[in-house]
Amino acid sequence: MRNISTRKRIWGWWFFDWASQPYHTLLVTFIFSPFFSEVAEHYYLTLGLSDAAAEAKAQTLWAIGMTVTGLMIGFGAPFIGALADISGRKRPWLIGFSLMYALGAWGIWYSDPAGSNLWWMLVTFGFGFIGAEFALIFANSQLPSLGGKDDVGAISGSGFAFGYLGGVIALFIMLVFFLELKEGKTVVGLEPAFGLDPETSEDRRVVGPLTSLWFIVFMVPYFLWVKDDAHTGKRGTLGQAVTLVVSSVKALRNRASLASYLGSSMLYRDALNGLYGFGGVYASLVLDWEILNIAAFGIISAIAAAAFSWVGGVADKRYGPKPVIIAAILVLTLVCITVVNMSRDALFGVPLAEGSTLPDAIFFGCGMMIGGFGGILQAASRSLMVRHTDPAKATESFGLYGLSGRATAFLAPMLIGVATTLTGSARLGISPVILLFVLGLIALRWVKAEGDQG
Repeated sequence: MRNISTRKRIWGWWFFDWASQPYHTLLVTFIFSPFFSEVAEHYYLTLGLSDAAAEAKAQTLWAIGMTVTGLMIGFGAPFIGALADISGRKRPWLIGFSLMYALGAWGIWYSDPAGSNLWWMLVTFGFGFIGAEFALIFANSQLPSLGGKDDVGAISGSGFAFGYLGGVIALFIMLVFFLELKEGKTVVGLEPAFGLDPETSEDRRVVGPLTSLWFIVFMVPYFLWVKDDAHTGKRGTLGQAVTLVVSSVKALRNRASLASYLGSSMLYRDALNGLYGFGGVYASLVLDWEILNIAAFGIISAIAAAAFSWVGGVADKRYGPKPVIIAAILVLTLVCITVVNMSRDALFGVPLAEGSTLPDAIFFGCGMMIGGFGGILQAASRSLMVRHTDPAKATESFGLYGLSGRATAFLAPMLIGVATTLTGSARLGISPVILLFVLGLIALRWVKAEGDQG
């Protein structure tokens, strides 16, 4: 392990993004979330609800699942990070959370397309998602050790680009070999692999095992090439972790830039997660897209994310992360305004001809912007966090970063759920995301572009 070059360590670290991205691409956004919404909507229709009420109920249920999961991630992250910093060991935690990722994803295979186990679908998805997000905290905390502050932006951007490319390939495999689209055939005319039965949604439920196996296989380079920190010989206790986290939070009073950044990123990353978590649901419920359209939307978005993330990394290296973050938020806010003001029948209140494909074309364009600038926003955000991080407390610091990204992770799903319930519209239910982006942008005003490492 001692002879592993820095370049190989960087490639190993990039493989974490490659291995983990399908949970977000396939499950959170493009395959499982619309599948869940369709199953839930059909289930509520069988209970006698109207179409609009069933759509709203399905989106609200998904919002509840994302809210609970986000709370567990947000409030657990800093304490787990502190425990790891005390011992100096990250690998045991990564292995444990990797197992959660793999088991949770695999559990999706046991979903009932008739809707009898909607809560099981949410629980197994949430279990894996918690594992994915906690593992990400530990991987992110290794970024400061991979290069100087002028290099981490490009390293971070390239990592996200590599990860999104992995997501595209995983989605492509799903479309070509598994997903039935018409008359029992996949998009290229093949029967679903392994004799999967579309009548029982096996062609869609297999997305869970596919995501799980993908992660297991491609985490191998990461574990081979990214060495663990030196073991301190200490065994942290929960009490010590709580003390460290409380001290770090109190210290924020003297670190205005970091406090402002954590507050800002808490808002705009929550908004971004809301977009990711409800993009596929919106396409299914509002635009009535079939799975082929949603999958194509996913491929275009992921390709854009890969390309834009790399470009964003280059821009980060040249201009620094803060201007890049501001530009990304502005673009995503405009995208949200467009999405909220678009339906199958009208655009910004202007009626459209019956059967118009303009909403489809616009939403495909919005997908490119969400994927592209969402990737830029995430890459630049962890780059700016490095500029506020003491390398000796990297995991704890990124635990706080995880807390800021998840402490109010319930907020976007909750607000979307409330707005959807009050308006009875899945389209208008997305509107709170706009407010979160704007508030996050305002809070960036007090963040130092060069950071502060305390």
